[in-house]
Amino acid sequence: MFQAVKNAFTLPDLRRKIVFTFFILFVYRAAAHVPVAGVNQEALRGFLESGAAGSQILGFLDLLSGGALSNFSVMAMGVYPYITASIILQLLTPISPQLEEIAREPGGRDKLNQFTYYLTVPLAALQGYGQAVFLQRSVGINVLPHFGLAMNPLGTMATIATMTAGTIFAVWLGSLITEQGIGNGVSLIIFGGIVARLPQNIGGFVVRQDYVGLLIFALITAATIGVIVMIQEGQRRIPVQYGKRVRGTRVYGGQSAHIPLRVNRAGMIRLIFAQSIMIFPSTIASYLYRPEETGFFQSLINGVYENLQPAGDAWIYWVMYFCMVVAFTYFYTDVIFRQQNLAESLQRQGGFIPGMRPGKRTEEYLNRVVQRITLVGAVFLGSVAILPWVVQLIPGLGRTGGQTQSLLITSTGLLIVVGVVLDTMKQLEAQLLMRHYEGFIK
Repeated sequence: MFQAVKNAFTLPDLRRKIVFTFFILFVYRAAAHVPVAGVNQEALRGFLESGAAGSQILGFLDLLSGGALSNFSVMAMGVYPYITASIILQLLTPISPQLEEIAREPGGRDKLNQFTYYLTVPLAALQGYGQAVFLQRSVGINVLPHFGLAMNPLGTMATIATMTAGTIFAVWLGSLITEQGIGNGVSLIIFGGIVARLPQNIGGFVVRQDYVGLLIFALITAATIGVIVMIQEGQRRIPVQYGKRVRGTRVYGGQSAHIPLRVNRAGMIRLIFAQSIMIFPSTIASYLYRPEETGFFQSLINGVYENLQPAGDAWIYWVMYFCMVVAFTYFYTDVIFRQQNLAESLQRQGGFIPGMRPGKRTEEYLNRVVQRITLVGAVFLGSVAILPWVVQLIPGLGRTGGQTQSLLITSTGLLIVVGVVLDTMKQLEAQLLMRHYEGFIK
């Protein structure tokens, strides 16, 4: 692998792509330290460290933004509004005949990407407003003194415009990486935000002089990465035979191939779905949370807030999170598989699965296989998602660092990091193999 790295930096064009990618990531991390005008950073940091009501949700959002929320940076939302827009269009495409027709046209994917950019702007504005309102109500009005439609409409509009512009800037940086660098730009932007928290998490153990805990969590993290790689690369190969076709004096087809059905087909979309839905009830309940008051309705609100937190000992949250991940894994895998329409494509190309009739029987067989292997991937993803809670149940480890530091990088972050690294390594391998060098992946 070290020789492959040396070969990658030896080639001028590939070296330029790698250096350009690192430069864009540096620009993104630098912009993540630029706060929104007028924010009281000391009040915000004090609230996040206090453990008060709402601080765990903000800490979770801070984790997703790569630490940009801790100082309410212009990059506080990252590229997540763009991801949300992409999810919406992916789900609407098989439902809407107009979008499905656009996707099948030449250049249709580029047009759908353009629609995604258009949808990102209003979503970023709505999310920025909601995030600012939640922050102001949780921390106090002094954290955003210039925010509030009734008190200062111009200041409110400036805050929303700044946060929306930060998201669009992050998406633009990601597109630059995709076009002129190495790897998927948006994924690398998220990767940069997650990895940026790693030194801070390690520093927490060093400050407490908990070197044994650091070693234990490093081993847990390494083992988790190994299992994630194994599942990410796992696939079921379906044999395919192509019939012979004679055209003139030439014979085409007749060869054997296979369809690689991956265990993890939908990537990180299901985890983002599950996290978004799980954090929504506690976010709404935080507005009405009154622990000192009684009554059936108020007790119900207090129970929702206390038991559906993305951190802590609330087992109800983690059990529901596991179930949501499994459910969304099946749902999104089914959507992706139907869009591919493998049975029809095989029949059109003259291919067939041995022992299966082309058409309906082949489609039913592939659906059964996908459902079985999806069960393995869904249970695995759900188990990795609740791993921070499982680690907290281990005596002597549960109170060391909490959820944020329990795996140095959270389990969800590990899934993203491993997926991005594998994808980037495969692209580097392809670049090297085109130049007759040995790649990263044996």
